[in-house]
Amino acid sequence: MKTALNHPIVEQSFAIIDREVGKHQLNQREYAISRRVIHATADFEYLNLLKFSPSAIDSGIAAIKSGVPIITDVTMVERGIKGLVAKTFNNPVIAAIDLAKTADPGKTRTETGLLKCCARYPEAIYVIGNAPTALLGLCDQISHGKAMPALVIGVPVGFVSVIESKQALLQLDIPQIVIEGRKGGSPAAASIVNALLVLASYRN
Repeated sequence: MKTALNHPIVEQSFAIIDREVGKHQLNQREYAISRRVIHATADFEYLNLLKFSPSAIDSGIAAIKSGVPIITDVTMVERGIKGLVAKTFNNPVIAAIDLAKTADPGKTRTETGLLKCCARYPEAIYVIGNAPTALLGLCDQISHGKAMPALVIGVPVGFVSVIESKQALLQLDIPQIVIEGRKGGSPAAASIVNALLVLASYRN
């Protein structure tokens, strides 16, 4: 899927990825997202690690087009998407950590900021690329009916509480895109959002 939003070098990279991937079981839109994550990470394992709930892509595209805020856990994800957001739908982009100068007792700064975002923007798109504590906090808010995001992108990376936070998200009946296991991170999270922005533009 070519679009003016992609630099020619990106398109060349996509062509290389297509050749190396060959046949796969993903549909066109799932593959477009997976391919962009592979492009950002040079890791072909993401082709099998990315999991999409049935309504995830449709819900994400509809929310992007309607201008809902995009809430990221950390500034690195925010910076990775702001350029393409500005070229497409101009959604507000907010890094949760920026809303918390200090952490609440027993919480990280990112989780503290994330909870503030849930109170202000319960139906936003939430993108967690770094902090499993933020994802666990978000899952708790959803399970108690205090947030109903249009889409949750749950792809924190690391070793402590990462798998547990993803499992908590997978238990919820909410549109979601998850990277299974310990892998993920800010580049992967930003790539998923950017792929959705391109898909939303393509469908206009």
